[in-house]
Amino acid sequence: MESETQRIALGLRQGDVVVLEALVQQYQYRLVRYLVSLLGRRDGIDDFVQETWLRVLERGGSYDGQSRFEPWLFRVARNIALDAMRKRPMFSLDSNEGDGVRSSPASGEPSPYTLAARTQDAERLANSLQTLDPVYREALVLRFQEDLSLQEISVIVGAPVSTVASRIYRGLATLRPQFEGETA
Repeated sequence: MESETQRIALGLRQGDVVVLEALVQQYQYRLVRYLVSLLGRRDGIDDFVQETWLRVLERGGSYDGQSRFEPWLFRVARNIALDAMRKRPMFSLDSNEGDGVRSSPASGEPSPYTLAARTQDAERLANSLQTLDPVYREALVLRFQEDLSLQEISVIVGAPVSTVASRIYRGLATLRPQFEGETA
């Protein structure tokens, strides 16, 4: 019996448009959400999403079907975003050097997290996430929002599991003081 990941891998190797359409339908929202979190802005995201799906179609044969599809998809999207950022540098996701400079969303509009916030704590958390260094924000989003394992995040970001764990720990440690000592 063929597993879901093997079926996806076979469909991508064959360039099956029906499989691609099903993947787009299933993962489009998560892909957009990941890219918005990664880049800290909404403008231009549609171009990144479209480029990601084109790359999935072109290079689908490299997905082996041995592991879940999401980490492979997010890795493709991350590489596209990194390539674009190298052409127009804003910040580095590959660097965890603490130079004291924090990136902020590129536009003056509220982040999608803020717009979607339904409670005061959710809004504060969304604002706090945007103040984190991109490497910490990315690790936290992939772990807690996308519910990926440390090993899957390691594949996406191209860093050892220990580095991923460290980024999550440091990201949480940075956020913790903003929320400690408050009553519910």
